[in-house]
Amino acid sequence: MSTAAPVLQATSLSKSFGDFTAVSDVSFAVHASESLAIIGPNGAGKSTLFDLLTGRKRPDTGDVRLFGETVTRQPPWHRVRRGLGRSFQVSSVFPSYTVQQNVQLGLMMARGRAWNMWRSAAATMQSEAAELLERVGLAAKRGMLAGTLGHGDQRSLELAVALSTSPKILLLDEPTAGMGRAESAECLAHIRTIAQRERIPIVFVEHDTHIVFSFATRVIVLVNGKLLMDGTPEQVRRDERVKEAYFGEEL
Repeated sequence: MSTAAPVLQATSLSKSFGDFTAVSDVSFAVHASESLAIIGPNGAGKSTLFDLLTGRKRPDTGDVRLFGETVTRQPPWHRVRRGLGRSFQVSSVFPSYTVQQNVQLGLMMARGRAWNMWRSAAATMQSEAAELLERVGLAAKRGMLAGTLGHGDQRSLELAVALSTSPKILLLDEPTAGMGRAESAECLAHIRTIAQRERIPIVFVEHDTHIVFSFATRVIVLVNGKLLMDGTPEQVRRDERVKEAYFGEEL
């Protein structure tokens, strides 16, 4: 593991909802060039942990640090300004706007120009938006309404919007949700190519362990809100505790 300062660090994060503890005392760090997968059976706390990292929820205890700055109580937009790019499990594109306009809106919001975004989107930052769409393979579809795109293309568009903030780390919540295995593998391979080219570390939540083990350089496993294991894909694959958590499923 790298000895350099972490890009993202979670320390003793906990979050409860009433009597239910979704995340309990979870700590880990993300370093440059890593592809870190967060996995676990249903109800393990993966999405809640993701929300704590991105600022959608605040922890009851613990801290989140981004490039050495404590951002635990900072809103999502502050983390984006600090270099955290993100996408969500549910598609977050504007379906009635074109593919290019969605990226232009992302560019404008990243630069604090959101107040006039609806009026100005059609004429602002066209060349930058076109370049981002080229990078994710959507240049030929820039004039289509985002809502008419297939699921895989919508995910690619979300990636372009995330890249519009010039991220230094990408957090992706189930980026292949709703895709078949072949489409999922293609999508993650595309993300990995961009991340390696841009030298951006990735943290992603994913339910398909076969996809995880072919993509991640490191894996953390959550079970009942607690960190069960943090290791390489091969270490995680062989661990008997992980197999038991997945009810003996072949990993």
